[in-house]
Amino acid sequence: MTEEFYRIKRLPPYVIAEVNGMRAAARASGLDIIDLGMGNPDLPPPQHVIDKLCEVAMKPDAHGYSQSKGIPGLRRAQANYYGRRFGVDLDPESEVVVTMGSKEGLASLATAITAPGDVVLAPNPSYPIHTFGFIIAGATIRSVPTTPDENYFRSLERAMAFTVPRPSILVVNYPSNPTAETVDLAFYERLVAWAKDNKVWIISDLAYSELYYDGNPTVSILQVPGAKDVAIEFTSLSKTFSMAGWRMGFAVGNKQLIAAMTRVKSYLDYGAFTPIQAAACAALNGPQDIVEKNRQLYHKRRDVLVEVMGRAGWDIPPPAASMFAWAPLPPALAHMGSLEFSKQMLTHAHVAVAPGVGYGEDGEGFVRIALVENEQRLRQAARNVRRWFQQMGVNSSAA
Repeated sequence: MTEEFYRIKRLPPYVIAEVNGMRAAARASGLDIIDLGMGNPDLPPPQHVIDKLCEVAMKPDAHGYSQSKGIPGLRRAQANYYGRRFGVDLDPESEVVVTMGSKEGLASLATAITAPGDVVLAPNPSYPIHTFGFIIAGATIRSVPTTPDENYFRSLERAMAFTVPRPSILVVNYPSNPTAETVDLAFYERLVAWAKDNKVWIISDLAYSELYYDGNPTVSILQVPGAKDVAIEFTSLSKTFSMAGWRMGFAVGNKQLIAAMTRVKSYLDYGAFTPIQAAACAALNGPQDIVEKNRQLYHKRRDVLVEVMGRAGWDIPPPAASMFAWAPLPPALAHMGSLEFSKQMLTHAHVAVAPGVGYGEDGEGFVRIALVENEQRLRQAARNVRRWFQQMGVNSSAA
């Protein structure tokens, strides 16, 4: 018998798990660890959403199998959201499918449309499922940058010219996790035209659609006329409504991709628990003030983080969107590399962050900081970091 299974052999050690293990051990020993590593919202969902979950869960007939592609009302609610927010018309029957979080959806789509040996273009650094979902399905990954500039399009052209077989899928993620980069509609217009010319499917991950700052709303690739010919897009309620543990997401767009994904899902699951889907309807159809409230809260946390870490001696560029800051290592400590830096900061400052190398080799030299602690905790984190920096000989400005 083989010692390792085929797909397991294709998965490298999960670097971020090493820091997570250290964090868990530190907490188990009684240490107060300020966890800025995992993007796990610390805010509650809206009360009316919780109330709807409880109401439907009390019904005797709500506990059977649900629908794999999502109950009709929820698919309509998501289509209506796209109409309100982006001016995009979607057919709830053929262009919308409910997923158990965007992560499951991306993995199911990869299973549905990828054959062993296919080449997929994916960003580096990237959220792991953007690459490993396809690696598990048997594909080969060719990396492209995340920065949406001329070099990005040059890298796409090189990939098409020099890769055998030619790439058939491109993954994009803006606002980016982990880099927090954003794009405008002109970028997507150019990308859709390129995809049509090169016969490439586009998979867009728009999980952070509502976490944008400084008055610059995010855009959807489906706003481009004709984008549905080549593109499918994933969104999630996890961050918008602080419903991460509910595992509720969506895929919308190209009918052929939606149909393939829906068929595979029908073999794998019976859909999310019906009361959760009903509560998701309440989130999308009900009062939307929580969306702006959460946006303002994360915006303030962003500003506090940048300010207090700057005083501690760590210059962090303010992210334009998402719930993450993509922070370059302080020059005096850059020699450590992102993994060792993260370990030492956890050990000596009791602050957990995610090493950039865990998101791909081009993430080396950075760490990802999640805005998932309140302002008081962020200030405490900065004081801890400042003390550690001083021990390491890193200069900080006056508080």
